[in-house]
Parts: sequence; C-alpha cells; structure tokens
Amino acid sequence: MPADPARDGTPLARLAALHGVATSYRPAPDRTVAASDTAVTAALAALDVDASTPDAVRRALAARERELRGRLLPPTVVGWGGRPPDALAGLPDGTRLRVVTEQGETRTSAEHLPPGVHALHATAPDGRTADAHLVAAPDRLPAPPARSYGLLVQLYSLLSRRSWGMGDLGDLAELTAWASRALGAGFVQVNPLHAAVPGAPADPSPYRPSSRRYPDPVHLRIEDVPEFAHVEDRGRVRTLLERAARLRESVLDKDELIDRDAVWELKREALELVHTVPLGPGRRAAYADFLAEGGEALEDHATWCALAEVYGSDWHGWPARLRDPRSAATARARAELMDRVDFHSRLAWLTDAQLATAQRTARDAGMAVGLVHDLAVGVHPGGADAWAQQEYLAAGMSVGAPPDAFNPRGQDWGLPPWRPDRLAASGYAPCRRLLRALFRHAGALRVDHVMGLFRLWWVPQGQPPTEGTYVRYDAEAMLAVLVLEAARAGALVIGEDLGTVEPGVREALNARGLLGTSVLWFERDWEGTGRPLPPERWRADCLATATTHDLPPTAARLAGEHVELRDRLGLLTRPLDRERAEAAADTREWLALLSRLGLLKGVGGGGPAVSEESEIQAVYRFLLRTPARLIGVWLPDAVGDRRPQNVPGTWDQYPNWRLPITDAEGRPVTLEDLAASPRLHALVNVVRGRGGSGRGSGSEDEGRGPGGDEGRGEGGGAGGADARR
Repeated sequence: MPADPARDGTPLARLAALHGVATSYRPAPDRTVAASDTAVTAALAALDVDASTPDAVRRALAARERELRGRLLPPTVVGWGGRPPDALAGLPDGTRLRVVTEQGETRTSAEHLPPGVHALHATAPDGRTADAHLVAAPDRLPAPPARSYGLLVQLYSLLSRRSWGMGDLGDLAELTAWASRALGAGFVQVNPLHAAVPGAPADPSPYRPSSRRYPDPVHLRIEDVPEFAHVEDRGRVRTLLERAARLRESVLDKDELIDRDAVWELKREALELVHTVPLGPGRRAAYADFLAEGGEALEDHATWCALAEVYGSDWHGWPARLRDPRSAATARARAELMDRVDFHSRLAWLTDAQLATAQRTARDAGMAVGLVHDLAVGVHPGGADAWAQQEYLAAGMSVGAPPDAFNPRGQDWGLPPWRPDRLAASGYAPCRRLLRALFRHAGALRVDHVMGLFRLWWVPQGQPPTEGTYVRYDAEAMLAVLVLEAARAGALVIGEDLGTVEPGVREALNARGLLGTSVLWFERDWEGTGRPLPPERWRADCLATATTHDLPPTAARLAGEHVELRDRLGLLTRPLDRERAEAAADTREWLALLSRLGLLKGVGGGGPAVSEESEIQAVYRFLLRTPARLIGVWLPDAVGDRRPQNVPGTWDQYPNWRLPITDAEGRPVTLEDLAASPRLHALVNVVRGRGGSGRGSGSEDEGRGPGGDEGRGEGGGAGGADARR
C-alpha cells in the first residue's frame, strides 16, 4: 500500500514501514487517507516498539535499521514446490547451509525438500550465523476433482425431531448422508463450530469464539455418546429427555427462538452424568491417545474452561497469578481442578469423535468433498485461545475495518489480532496447529476475511474504528502454511474475499490454488458499465452462491424485504424511498439478464407473472452458467425462508444466530421436512441440471449441472459491496 507522500520521509513513517504498519490507506483507487499518528504509535506500541516521543522514534528507528542490516535471514523463509527460498539468494557467497527436516534428516541444501516446516541454519564466511524456519510448501493446491454443488447451512438452525433445541452433529451426519445419496450433493458447508465463551447470556455469534482450536460441545448429539446409555440414574435421564423434547417443541411448534443457553444447560447436565460412567478399555485407550495428541494445547483449553467455572469467562478479571498459563499458580490450580480439567478434555474428545463421524458419513455416502468448515477471523479477547496464546496476540488492539461507502464509521469486531513478528519468530506454529485442528475432519475450509492473511485493520481499544490503521503480515508465509496444511489433509481452501480487496490479493490467492467466493448480487462490471456480470465473465476458481449468512435469503432480496427490515432496525443511512428504488432497480436488472439468457420467462415481455419460486430457480440456473467450480445452495433458499440469519450492525435489535430455518410462511422446517419438500427437490433438480433452463427441453443449458465438464474457462474478477458481519 502506498504511504502518504507527505509523510514518506518522516522518522515515524520510516519506522512504521519497517514494522509493517501503514501510515495511510486507500478506500478508493483515487483517494488516499492518512492514518493518525496516534493510531500508528498505538500499533507500534502493540509490537513493543516505543514511538511515544520524537526521541523514542529516532532510537527505535536506528535500532531497527541496525537489526535489519546485520540480519542474514528473516525468522521464517518460504520455499515453493521444492525450490529454495528466494531469501537465500541474498546470502553472501560461500554461506554454508544446514537443514534439519521435520523427519530428522540433515541436508546441506535447501533444494528438493519434502513438504514441511524445517530448521535452517546458515553460516556466512564472516562468521555471522542465522537460524530460520523454512516452510516448504507445494506450489499450489489442486483444483476440485470435478464441478460439484453443495448445501450451505448454519448448523444450529437445522433442527430434526431428535435435536435438543438446535441443530447438532447428529443432524449434520444425517444431512450429509441424505444430501449425497438422495440429492447428489458434493459438500455441506457449515458455520464455524468453534467453542463459544461460556456464560449466560452467551454471545450467539459463531464468529467471536472462545477457541478456534476446539469445537463447541453444545453441538453434541447426547444420545450418540456411548456412555449415555449406561448412566445409572434412569429417572434423571428420562427427565432430561422430556426437557429436551419441550425445548425442541418450543422452537418447532411455538415459534420461539433458538435458546443456545438453555440447550447448553441441558446438555451439560447430561454430560455431567456421562462423565460418571467409566470408560471401557478400548474407549479409555482412545481417550488416552487423544490426550497425548492434544498435548499442551488441549491441557490449556481444558484448564481455561475449568478456571472459568470458578473465576468467570474473562481471564483478564482472574487473580493476577492465574492470568499466565505457564505460571506455577496456574499449574497448582490445574492440579486442584483436575476432575474439571478432565471433564472438559472429555468433552473435546467426544465432540471431535462426532465431527469425525459426520465427515466419515459424508465421504462414505459418496461426497467428493464432504464437510466444509469455517474459520473465523479471530477469537474473543477474554476466551481460552486469547489466554493460552496471549504472547502471539497484540494486546490492546482489535481487528476491524476502515470507513468505507457501506460503513462510514468503520467497524470494530472485538477480536485481538495476531502479532506478525511473534508468528514469524515461531515459524507460524500457532497458525499451523490451528489449521491442523480444523482440517482434521474437513474436506475443505472456508477462511473468513481471507484478506487478513495480507493485512488487518488494527483498532486501539477505546478508540473508534476511524482511529485504526493497517498492519501487514508476511502473506507469503501465511499462504505457505495454509497451503501446506491443506495439502497434507487433502483438502480445499475457500477464501471469503468479498468486499474491498486490495490489488493483487485475489491473484496471489488464485496462484496458490485457493478458491474465492462470488455472490451473485455483488458480481457486476464494476470497472465498466456497472451492470450485472454475464455468467461467462465470472471467475472459475470460486464457490458461487446466491447469498450468505450476512445477507437476506433470495426470496427476501427479490421482494425488497431486506430494505424494509433495515429501515425498521434503523440501519439505513439514506432516505427509505431512495433505498427502495435502488434495490428494486438492482433486482430488475438481474431479472432482465436472467430473462435475456432464457433462464426466466415473463420478465419485461408482457407474459404472465413469474412466481417467486421460479425466480429463485432462475438465479441458481444462472450460477450453473458460470464457470465456477463449486456451486453453493443456501439451504433456506430451497424452502423459501425469508429471514437473514444475521444482520450486520445489530446486536439485540434482531435475533441474530437464533433463527430456525422456516418455509415461505415462516413455519420452522425440520430435517425430516426437508427430505419431503417438493420445493427443495425442484430446486435441487435445477442445480443438478434436470430442471430445464426456461427455454424448453433440449436447450443448451440442460445437463450443465455440477459434475459436468462444460463451462470451465477462466472467469473474470469479482467486485461488489461488503458482506462483513
């Protein structure tokens, strides 16, 4: 990012540049906005760089320049496809190398290394030495084996007649088996299943978790835990099942919201009973293996959970002696709370096992990809990961977004960012462990706000988002670690790259085999006419969808209901009439294009009115016309649901993350109802290329459903409005 020319030569600007802190940003190609000195100084302070006075700036600048002049190598270097890292080209002639691979082999060359993170030692002729982590990654991830379509769903919103008040991992396994065998789907993408911060009321957002490394046991199907059948107090079991039925009925039959707190309270009671049942020899051995594999990370997570039961769910308020996960006091507390530590370790094991079952069920049913998990941008500052990994997080900072046309006040997401310097020094070990945990039972991983691999907007705590600035990450190293771990797992990566994306980012992601995300309503010719982008100009390497969890379902979008909703919530920044007119014009343009392509009859031609269901089907026919390798069907679209799962910019004004899937009349739809839904099957037939194109039989569009080989040419880029939460 170019710096503010007026500040390029100032000591503060030079110091900031050497630490990857931006002194300006560009909200539009023709506009540069300077970051305040306060924001720049605060970001440097979070990196342990004192820039509080002019003298401090000069001292820090001199120290940094001296450090860089004397450095042989950066702390982490990257080699792609067996080639040596580019950084080695700058070493003095005669420098000797020693590489110790992950496998324990010692080499004297950095060429043709096996994939992994290796230890590199360099000795220069003048006696200087350097140690670095060498990330050896494949050149790129392979493309999906074949074009396929899948379902996109917020798991909590999909209840079955066996759920305890919200969708669970048993429902997910059932959904994947049915979607593959009966519908021909290749994947199911779910919301982040990360562990939430405990306490009532809990934050229902899956994008602000306590831990991204461990899934939340609230998703457990209790009856599928083997020990549940052996709980001795059968009276309590019957009472639990009766309460679970009432909780389920309150959502499905009484139009109540999903109550995550009530669900967890009930499941926790059941799991406390389960914890009293001794494990059999085989189960005990499997649990021991899980504990050994989890190591310190699992112990930290379970310890935080146990301490949170005593001292509350924000570790900043704990006694000072317990705020350090490595302190002697924490070790003593862990020993004193060993039964509770074991309880939470056991929950992690049980949840991991049911996730494994869901992915195995998907693959056994024939899904080419299976589960697509979602990685949130960050974690809650008071949660388990922030406590255990505080040395890698920037204290006093929060991730957000700068002001733009859609959010003139900017955004603060309340998530502490990684420290790029500490990540590099560790060889990106925290990122590698996180990715390994997520790929464990995934066929693909969606990376929310994938642009964060390159830079993040840091907002000083207590300041408005306008007082933030961008901080750079080593994107090559971040990408290499992501590609390495995905390749090891044989998984795809889908980057959520919606909104404002700086030049070169999408190209860099594509070069490494990461898929992007293209949402129909945002795909316009932004650099030309501004009209909807024709299908042949869409990019191929993407997941193409009609909507997301942060946007209205397609039925509501077509009817303009999202404008009325935002007006009721006080979110409009322009007059209602203007917003209505703009939304209606947007919809007319898209419907006109669908009609011109022969995907929808009756628009603009004086024919009979077209039903809403037909319009939704036409939208998905359009997605099939694009070269996108993956097509995502928003499951609520299949039954005519009209309510968005989340409305960005709201908290308690709207029931975000607490709505069950409903039909067009607002009636909750269970998993069993989905299987019998004519509307769903009609849309699936369209997506599978069995529903015609609106042109009659024999049209060129028929048979182009996912799984075919047509329409694979490279598509154009994507642009559009932001879909951040």
